[in-house]
Amino acid sequence: MGSKGKLVKDPGIPNIVIPEKPCEDENCPYHGSLRVRGMILEGILIKYKGNKSAVIERQYLYYDSKYKRYERRRSRIHAHVPPCVNVKEGDKVIIGECRPISKSISFVILSKVS
Repeated sequence: MGSKGKLVKDPGIPNIVIPEKPCEDENCPYHGSLRVRGMILEGILIKYKGNKSAVIERQYLYYDSKYKRYERRRSRIHAHVPPCVNVKEGDKVIIGECRPISKSISFVILSKVS
């Protein structure tokens, strides 16, 4: 049970730590009504200004069939940060896809990778 009798929901993703700190955010997958569905990704939090939004950078390998080799690529993903999740810049985080929260935010930070 969270504060004020609110239930803490389990989003159903394995290997994540459910936060102990309660929050009143409507766009929280644990204490609000936001549903996580679709892709689950891992990346490094590179920008977090404290207005509940962050930028996560993820690096991956892409196979170039013309030259028959791999190249490193990266993508930056905007994500919502619930107040109950304790993260800071430089942390490795797990993000999950959700409904669009704003024009550029369609992901939410689920937990920090320990």
